[in-house]
Amino acid sequence: MGYDVSASDYVIRVLDTPLDISAKAWNALLAAQSQPNPFMRHEYLAALHTSGCARPKSGWTPRFMTLWQRDASDELQLRAACALYLKTHSHGEYVFDWAWANAYAEHGLAYYPKALAAVPFTPVPGSRLLACDAQTRQALLNALLLWCQDQKLSSLHLLFIADDDEAVCTQAGLMLRHSVQFHWNNDGYRDFDQFLAALTQEKRKKIRQERRKVSNAGVVIRWTQGQDISAQDWEFFYRCYERTYLEHGNAPYLSRSFFQSMADHMAQNWLLFVAERDGRPLASSLIGLSDPLPGVPMSPGVAYGRYWGALERVDCLHFELCYYQPLQWCIAHGVQRFEGGAQGEHKMARALLPVKTSSAHWLAHPAFADAVQRFLEREGQGIEGYLDELEQRSPLRQVG
Repeated sequence: MGYDVSASDYVIRVLDTPLDISAKAWNALLAAQSQPNPFMRHEYLAALHTSGCARPKSGWTPRFMTLWQRDASDELQLRAACALYLKTHSHGEYVFDWAWANAYAEHGLAYYPKALAAVPFTPVPGSRLLACDAQTRQALLNALLLWCQDQKLSSLHLLFIADDDEAVCTQAGLMLRHSVQFHWNNDGYRDFDQFLAALTQEKRKKIRQERRKVSNAGVVIRWTQGQDISAQDWEFFYRCYERTYLEHGNAPYLSRSFFQSMADHMAQNWLLFVAERDGRPLASSLIGLSDPLPGVPMSPGVAYGRYWGALERVDCLHFELCYYQPLQWCIAHGVQRFEGGAQGEHKMARALLPVKTSSAHWLAHPAFADAVQRFLEREGQGIEGYLDELEQRSPLRQVG
């Protein structure tokens, strides 16, 4: 399904399901980007679709933008692609524009549907405009903007973009918006104790106290990776994940069938920690893993804190499962970076440091675009001030 539009150098296809795109072609294009991650893999996006988590019924209508060129054999080859969705709400995005939508409504204008280039429910920075080169990336963005205008959409939003995406968006005149996440970098630590030694005495003491509380509660932690994660462990994880959402009064974004697809098609990209007491599981956390580094088959370069849940409450267990165990695992396995997910200033106490993330926005209505631009300028100044403040509160010990 979808439709084709011939352009001077490309055939442009807008597809209403990721299943109409070759997984091999999509993943090869993704692997060539500056900042690929597993959440942009075809298998991940297809699982969101087939499970019903990101489909029109849930307010995520796929409109995947693709650019093709003919090769010497007159066969069309995928040259650029973007995971694009029409949204009828702003849930599951983590870059908040509810105030923009309310302002539109107050003036009798429709903000929804809007166009969103993002990975549903997944605030992980990475490449969004997949392209074989810079010129084709510019052509892809131009195609997106022209299509949004043709569809009379209120706006286009590209979330958690890579640097080369940001560059092409800036050149095209899109508005930039920044937010803050917290990431940990491996400074070649030999073990967890050497990592702790790099922290201030206050933070080092706090982490040891928190870990001791979990140990004194009789809790032990085990981890499994990839194909070694059993069906029983996947099922237990989902019970924990679902329970945590329901305790906050919401249904979970992701379904059992989505995680079954992860077990079936992307097991190599997952690491599971399970907390047990007296042989009985009581909590778990699921960590995403990047694809292995070139020439190092068993070593992912990045780990991503993603999901957690508990059936019983144990003091500090969340910190143990979501930060300390993953960091210890990263050190032992030579992983270079651990991304802690959206928001969460408390992560600094666990040595995750602030990182600025970017999104790009286009609004069709000139007056609203001007108003949003002024808002973003003020907000951007606040973000810079916030980053400066956080820098002064670094948990790392000053050397020299």
